[in-house]
Amino acid sequence: MFAVIETGGKQYKVQNDDVIYVEKLATDENAEVSFKVVAVDSEDGLKVGAPYVEGASVTGKVLKNGKAKKITVFTYKSKKNEKRKMGHRQPYTKVQITAVNA
Repeated sequence: MFAVIETGGKQYKVQNDDVIYVEKLATDENAEVSFKVVAVDSEDGLKVGAPYVEGASVTGKVLKNGKAKKITVFTYKSKKNEKRKMGHRQPYTKVQITAVNA
């Protein structure tokens, strides 16, 4: 059984015990979170919501809040001697899926 969830403007295909990295959630570590279910596949077949599936739920446990590795953002305009170098670290939340209920 799997489900398609939506969080942070993105969709993820998840199963029980999956570990996913999502956009930062405003929760503490070891907290339970629930996600909106877009589609769920069970013994009865695939159910697709419009926009979400009624009665379906996916819960997970927050393992860690952190930041990704630094990337370098460099912009310039040719022939104008104009350049800018910046760094960016994207915050994330590491979540382990504990239950997929259809």
